[in-house]
Amino acid sequence: MVDWEHKSKVPGTVILVFQPAEGGGGAKKIVEAGSLENVKAIFGLHVWPQLPAGEVGSVTGPLMAGGGFFKALISGKGGHAAIPRHSIDPILAASNVIVSLQHLISREADPLNSQVVIVAKFQEGGAFNVIPDSVTMGGTFRAFSVERLMQLKQRIEEVITRQAAVQRCNATVDFLSEGEPICPPTVNNMHLHRHFLKVVQDMLGTCRVKEVQPTMGAEDFAFYQEAVPFFFLGMVNEGSHGRLESLYSPYFRVNEEVLPLGAALHASLAVQYLLEHQKNVSPL
Repeated sequence: MVDWEHKSKVPGTVILVFQPAEGGGGAKKIVEAGSLENVKAIFGLHVWPQLPAGEVGSVTGPLMAGGGFFKALISGKGGHAAIPRHSIDPILAASNVIVSLQHLISREADPLNSQVVIVAKFQEGGAFNVIPDSVTMGGTFRAFSVERLMQLKQRIEEVITRQAAVQRCNATVDFLSEGEPICPPTVNNMHLHRHFLKVVQDMLGTCRVKEVQPTMGAEDFAFYQEAVPFFFLGMVNEGSHGRLESLYSPYFRVNEEVLPLGAALHASLAVQYLLEHQKNVSPL
């Protein structure tokens, strides 16, 4: 229900933007559709099972990494495991690829600038005594800058194709750009983050606003955020819910008791921003 009495006192327009198909490029499609044209500022939140209910956490600058996915098909020549000399083993090639991909982090990445390359999927033939014709593998890569994400993308393709060639195999790499576009890092604007701190400290008290460590998790809210703050909303309530599992766990549960607080924080961030910028009341 709209509170028309308060609506008349808000000097500007507030737009509510949701995230359809998070991880599948939904936010990017919202931006491309023009839904954020002329928007002056944007604020977002994510429930966070590492913080107690009633607390929020954020940080200025990079908060969440950017990330992308890759899928590779490594093709060789199948045959009986008893006579490997008559085959070209794609499993051996894929094994070398996995080890070499880790060197992108241990030998090429700046240790003071966190990055991740993980192979999380590996599929091959089903018989114990047959060398398969091909292997499919894939995973994810993460970094806190778009520049490094693009460098990782280039190096991942080079490592996969060239390591496969060493073992006489062919390889193709797909970065799934249509269904899973590379997501930029979530970087909080300094000035808007100051506004966030002022509002939530007034609402919750300074002791309930935490500065959190950046996470290698990616968030496609970053497509909205070529100028925005993003924060985490705590959910842990030991008394009524006990321990909450981490995000993406099959046992993850949402503590819905914190949702009204999230809505109130969003409303206050929007209204206070508009009141402080009455001379420039572009949509929020």
